[in-house]
Amino acid sequence: MLELFNTVSENCSRIVAEKYSSSFYSAIRLLHKDMKAPVYNIYGFVRFADEIVDTFHEFDKDGLLRQFKNATYEAIEDRISLNPILNSFQLTVNEYKIDRHLIDAFFRSMELDLSKKKYNREEYGEYIYGSAEAVGLMCLYVFTKGDKNLYRQLERQAKALGAAFQKVNFLRDLKEDNNELSRMYFPGCDFSNFLEKDKKQIEDDIENDFRVAYGGILKLPSRARFGVYVAYKYYYSLFKKIKRMHPCLILQRRVRIPDHHKLMILARAGVKHQLKLI
Repeated sequence: MLELFNTVSENCSRIVAEKYSSSFYSAIRLLHKDMKAPVYNIYGFVRFADEIVDTFHEFDKDGLLRQFKNATYEAIEDRISLNPILNSFQLTVNEYKIDRHLIDAFFRSMELDLSKKKYNREEYGEYIYGSAEAVGLMCLYVFTKGDKNLYRQLERQAKALGAAFQKVNFLRDLKEDNNELSRMYFPGCDFSNFLEKDKKQIEDDIENDFRVAYGGILKLPSRARFGVYVAYKYYYSLFKKIKRMHPCLILQRRVRIPDHHKLMILARAGVKHQLKLI
């Protein structure tokens, strides 16, 4: 019956991905069947922690995050949890021997979100590492499946991809971060005076992350490459749309990629995949 409980737990993480992010959900579905559940499990864990710090304003967020953190480490040590999201996450952590320091770094970033409103350059780098690069490395453990040499070869690129996704999210969510959280991640920037030069500097940094990440995607095992490539294309398409916008417009509305555009991205990626161009 433990197998059934674990299956139910992993289904819960899959549902979290499906309901919270259609883009990630559709990309994860393109991974090899053996990789889907582990990546859903990582996503579910990350999403729940993120919900605590960004959404549950009427509750004791500090207490909730502390409980969630303690329960996470207990689940990993005990190899079971009655919280299905944490149970599925511990399955992945223990199966793929994910380094605990990545989980520590992730929680450190979530803790910063509880009180931090503005970031200097060093704090920004720390936040990006824990909230995004560490998550990319957790997924790389799954993609490389114990191949330590390949993991080391792709470590820099996996971090770059995670960073690119997170920084695009920051640009996309500037309106919500300002109105609901009064939170500005980009060092030296201000909501009241967000200029074109600020936006261009951020975009150049993101462009470099995407460039580094793309080289790593091409070196991923074939079982992971297509799904990760599609996620990359979704986010790069969103990034290009943001680049065309004036800074004041980003502060007024959340940028999205229409579903029909996502279908076009998927179709084109599928053709490239069939032709072995990726």
